[in-house]
Formats: sequence, C-alpha cells, structure tokens
Amino acid sequence: MALPRQKSPLGLNNDIVIPGLSPAGFRAHALHDPARDWPETNCYVDLWIEVLHALGREPLAGLGFTVAQDFEGDHFTFFKFPLEDIASLYGCEVQELAIYDSVESHALEQIARGRMALVEVDAFYLPDTRGVSYSLEHSKTTIAINRLDPAARRLDYFHNAAFFSLDGEDFDGVFQRGGHPSRRPDSLFPYVEFVKIGDAPQTPLREMAVDLLRKNLARAPTDNPVRVFAQRIGDDIHWLIQRDPSFFHKYAFNTLRQLGANFELLASHLDWLSSQGEDGLSEARDTARAISSGAKTMQFQLARAINRKRTDGLPAMLDGIAAAWDQTLGALRARYV
Repeated sequence: MALPRQKSPLGLNNDIVIPGLSPAGFRAHALHDPARDWPETNCYVDLWIEVLHALGREPLAGLGFTVAQDFEGDHFTFFKFPLEDIASLYGCEVQELAIYDSVESHALEQIARGRMALVEVDAFYLPDTRGVSYSLEHSKTTIAINRLDPAARRLDYFHNAAFFSLDGEDFDGVFQRGGHPSRRPDSLFPYVEFVKIGDAPQTPLREMAVDLLRKNLARAPTDNPVRVFAQRIGDDIHWLIQRDPSFFHKYAFNTLRQLGANFELLASHLDWLSSQGEDGLSEARDTARAISSGAKTMQFQLARAINRKRTDGLPAMLDGIAAAWDQTLGALRARYV
C-alpha cells in the first residue's frame, strides 16, 4: 500500500518542481558543449550543472572545489559539488530522503512541497543512455526528478548533460514495478536525496566564489596526484592487458577521465572569475586546460598501448600533465593562500 499523501501546505504544483521545462525545448549549459574535451564529466556533477542552469543559477561559480581533487590509490576523486557550497552559493539545501515506502510516494510528497528528489537508479532502464547502458548493462547512476506521474507511468528527469522523459516499461524498470522483480523484505532501498530550493543569497557571487576557492585550496593535496598515479599505472598496465577490453572503459572513466574533466571544469571556473573582474588567473587557467587535453590524449595512448600490448614508457607520458598540475596549483596558491 502506497504512503498516503497530504495536500501540500505550500499550495505548490503537485507534480512538477520547475515548471515550463520540456526535453524538446531544453538547452544544456555551455559546460556541456560537445566541442569541449569532456562534454560529460560524471553523473552527479553533470546533473547539478543542469539543475542549477534550469533554476537560473550559474554553475560556473561553484566549480572551485575542483582544486581539491586527489589520486585515491585506485581512482582520481569522483569529484562532486560539496553540499555546503551548493547551500551557500545557490540557496539549495540537500538532505538525505528517508525512504520507507515506495520511492514514488516519497518523491511525490517532496515535489508537492517544491522539492526535487535525486535518486540512484539503474541506467539499464534510462533511454538516454542508449548505446552505453540502456538494455545492455546494469550500472548505478543518479537522476533528478522534475515531474512524476505514476498513473501515466511517466517521468521527466535530469541526467548527465541534459533533460529527458521516459515512460511505460522504462518507468516500471526504474522504480521496480509491474513485471519487474518485486521488492524482497530483505532488499535495500535506493539512496535518495531531496533539495529544498530557496532564494539565492544576495552576497555578490564573485565574492562568494573566491572565498570558496580559498577554502578548497586549503584541502588540496600537497603531493602531486598525477605523479602518484604515474607510479601506480606501471603496475595497473600488467593486469589491464589481461582483462576484457570493455574493462578499459571503466578504468579510464575513473582515472584519466575524472582527472581531465575535473581540470577542464577548473579552467572554466577561472575563465568565469576573470569575466567577473578577478585578475591574475590566466596562467592557472591555461595550465588547467593543458591537464584536461593531456589526460584526453593519454587516454587514447593508453587504449592503443593495451590493444597492442606494448606499454613501455607510458608512465613517462604523464610527466607533462604532472608539471601542469604543479603550475596550476602553484599559481592559485600564490594568488589566494
């Protein structure tokens, strides 16, 4: 039996959070321009870029967290907007949503209160991942629900770099309804967050962004993470050659793609700060962009080397990227620390 819903005390639209959005008319933020090195970064950051964009709030202002990326031993930090940064810059408070009934019931309750639910789902049922995961591979990803109609089995949602709709069997798959396996008593509920969307703060955005950049620089790694990765990749290559070729894409996503995409976002953040009147950032911007393009080139070189089973010299190919990291962080620390 579904969780009983109360009429919203806020008197808001009962089935939609941001009105006026449609997949056909949606225009993604420039951070998702196909001409970029990394048009998509990771599901959580890409989702937030487009949610903020749809709310009329500038995601470029919040990307200072990228300076804190590290190499975590087997992957580069799966970077995300810190929730406290989202709250201070954009007036959006994120909390975990306690799920004890159907996800749809809880999401509808929050939508009626003007709040957006962020749900971990299986990309196997998301038609926007056609050719990657849709009907091919089960993988965890996060969507943000803007409109939900269980009776019509329809869902409008943010995912990756855009805004989409799904319905019918895909709706049933996302929420494990209909002919899909029913929830067992011992199964776990998915992880769900909800966003309380408030007014954007009145403090100038540039001033807040610079303060957050300083804060994030204080937690940036002191050891160059690219050099740490270069030491690790020499060992990784030996077992990568033995794995199924499809495994390379998972490895590359969590290493070189996260590194390159992170620093392309940092370069865009520094561009935005410069456009707002902040000076002295051109060196850090250019070297951050060099990390992005270098990681993209390295990904191609690694794929070719594994395919040919000729991997000599690969760690040394990271030397230029490591030098660019030193220059980027050095310039920013000299400016802000």
